[in-house]
Amino acid sequence: MLHPVGGACPLAAPQGRTLGDVPRPADRPLPLLPAALLAAAGGGLSAAAFPGLGWWPLAPVGVAALVLAVAGQRPRRAALLGLLHGWAFFVPLLQWSGVYVGALPWLALATLCALFHVLLAALLPRALRAPWGLAPLAVAGTWVAVEALRARVPFGGFPWGRLAFSQADAPTLGLASLGGSPLVSFAVALSGALLALAVTTLARRGRLVQLPDVRLPSRGTGGRATRAAAAAAALAVAAMGAGALLPRPVDASEGTAQVAAVQGNTPEPGLDFNAERRAVLDNHARATLELAREVRAGRAPQPELVLWPENSSDIDPLLNPDAAAVISRAVEAVDAPTLVGAVLQGPGEGLSNAGIVWRPGTGPTERYVKQRPAPFGEYMPYRSFFRIFSDKVDLVRQDFVAGTSTSLLPMGPALVGDIICFEVLFDDLAREAVAAGADLLVVQTNSATFGTSNMAPQQLAMSRLRAVETGRSVVHVSTVGISALITPDGVAHQSTELLTSAVLQGELPLRSGLTFAVRHGLAVELFLCGVGVLLLLAARRRPRAAAVASGPPVAVDLDVPAVRA
Repeated sequence: MLHPVGGACPLAAPQGRTLGDVPRPADRPLPLLPAALLAAAGGGLSAAAFPGLGWWPLAPVGVAALVLAVAGQRPRRAALLGLLHGWAFFVPLLQWSGVYVGALPWLALATLCALFHVLLAALLPRALRAPWGLAPLAVAGTWVAVEALRARVPFGGFPWGRLAFSQADAPTLGLASLGGSPLVSFAVALSGALLALAVTTLARRGRLVQLPDVRLPSRGTGGRATRAAAAAAALAVAAMGAGALLPRPVDASEGTAQVAAVQGNTPEPGLDFNAERRAVLDNHARATLELAREVRAGRAPQPELVLWPENSSDIDPLLNPDAAAVISRAVEAVDAPTLVGAVLQGPGEGLSNAGIVWRPGTGPTERYVKQRPAPFGEYMPYRSFFRIFSDKVDLVRQDFVAGTSTSLLPMGPALVGDIICFEVLFDDLAREAVAAGADLLVVQTNSATFGTSNMAPQQLAMSRLRAVETGRSVVHVSTVGISALITPDGVAHQSTELLTSAVLQGELPLRSGLTFAVRHGLAVELFLCGVGVLLLLAARRRPRAAAVASGPPVAVDLDVPAVRA
């Protein structure tokens, strides 16, 4: 059979498409094994970006690895890769959660968090098909949306491991004043997506790998591909460096406050630290009395306010006269209002985790009660169910009851907003305190139950982000360390060692005025999430490799010489 030159060729393409639209055989996702290795490596690299190792430039590299692993994958396989990435990320990151309770709670928490990366990875292939060349924005918006979900559910959320919390030493931190942790995470994820595009563009030029959906418009010479990849890499660097262009003011618009933070230490770290709760109280009182002696001797400045950490008095000083007398003696000696972290009985059968202002000559006055008790640490949801898996649930003998409002604490020249331990993870509490008028923030925490793990430096990084986000000085004070005085630019001063007794003193700027993040932080988060959701909805459908065989045939005229069949 002869086909004349210029005649119709029996090759066909699907209706509405030409053969040029059909993905080439090389445009396939990575096979499962290399994709799995890449996804797991990305999780490990992301974990290494957080305090402990603190190699913050690895955060976007970890994002890029996951993007490359899931590109073009079907949702089920992408979800599996997300689980591997999540495990490789959260298992080392949350190692501190199993220091004294064993591997089961640690791995259960890591797996719960990893499930959110299952959702993330299942959505990323679609995000990479976003129209108008906006795939990097779609990836970043999707990442922020999944982080926002994890910050809210289940049990009120657990946002530990947000990309933003790896950036305390990075120029990216400056973005916190505009949009808090969501904007910082967005910048890191955007940088990672751009890195993935740059890597793939170069790989396609060298015919090393050709992943569907991860590409730049670089038709033509290899030089054009190189320039396109270089442009993507430059944009990735710009996304990470943009925060350096933003000012981080440290001026004292409302004067200064001479602050003392007391890290009294505990007799022994671990779950039984509060079995010696009188010793813990005595340690903090003793350190405060020593500070008072230094002040009287002229070797230390007179503090205008003194800050004790969470759990510095696990004996309720409002019910126990002996505990109250110990605190009063220390406060009278130092002659400054002192914020005492105390466990109070009530309301009802529950407990309250509170910060109480104790004044010389007056005693206990204003207080703040923790609004976000930590699930499984301060209260036990579904106790009978979780007892099936571990009897450690009964270590929480009484549930803590959540406070109901943000209470500002007047102390010397400062109006203090109190944040207690776990609460520093959440964006809204610091913003609400500052919006209500706080010109100084304090984070009272207790790391005694986590030993020498990376929990303490990871939490300190969150306080540093809150300082930039709110434009306020932050006093981060712990029973056992790490404690630090943080200026509004996010710099931690006089950081203490773990498991030591120490007193920090410094003159911190008090500031008024509200950052854009304080005024509009939630709107920024919703906008970034909306970008991700809208681009996911606008993304084109997944191309089929077998598209040539589908749909009614359409003749394609090819200018080919006559051939004999």
